[in-house]
Amino acid sequence: MTPRAALRIAGLVGLLVLLAPIHIVTKAMFGRSGWPPRFLAFAARIAGARVRMVGERPRPGTLLVANHSSWLDILILGGATGCAFVSKDQLGHPLVHWLADQNHTIYVNRSARRQVGEQTAALTSAIERGAVVAFFPEGTTGPGDRLLPFRPPLFAAATDRFPVRPVAIDYGAARTEISWFEEAGKDNILRVLGRAGTFRVTIRLLAPLPAGDRKRLAAQASDTIAHELGFKSPAPSPIDEEQ
Repeated sequence: MTPRAALRIAGLVGLLVLLAPIHIVTKAMFGRSGWPPRFLAFAARIAGARVRMVGERPRPGTLLVANHSSWLDILILGGATGCAFVSKDQLGHPLVHWLADQNHTIYVNRSARRQVGEQTAALTSAIERGAVVAFFPEGTTGPGDRLLPFRPPLFAAATDRFPVRPVAIDYGAARTEISWFEEAGKDNILRVLGRAGTFRVTIRLLAPLPAGDRKRLAAQASDTIAHELGFKSPAPSPIDEEQ
């Protein structure tokens, strides 16, 4: 571990120790807390990100779909927009799971085909309550210089009632350096946190997609984000459409 990575980790731990009690007390007193997005935004800055957001802020009851190349995407997008995320149900360390809970994460089990209807219902319910919810249709982090195929199933929650907005998270010249692809998680975290200096990230909130079925929405979202980032669109996802 480099001294710079150790310093940033110490900063993240200190941020958690400072803000967690404030969040817990605020939530106990008022039933809700606005501190989780602030924590994410501060954490992204400690990690070196300097974030700029372009486009109209998402309105309540919006579904955001974004490209995914780094664990930093959660900090950056959540901190900038205040969105909740759709995540796999196994996050590893209990502390990571607790942090995700505080930001109203919606968990899905991608391997349980019979639960797709329940997962779609949970996502729909959150949007109906006015939440801004984001998910990464690639299903995993990519290499940063291209998109992986977008998977259609979670687009089933999108109907004419919910705006679906593509989001391009653009790391610019640092996109391949920041990406987490074919690398052990611990190694990537230490490498990114040990990186010298800061890096600029632009969140581009794009126009809502026209209504369509889940396959069409997935393809349109992929094409729109790929075009914004200057990538070639990936081939359609091979995922079983019965999911």
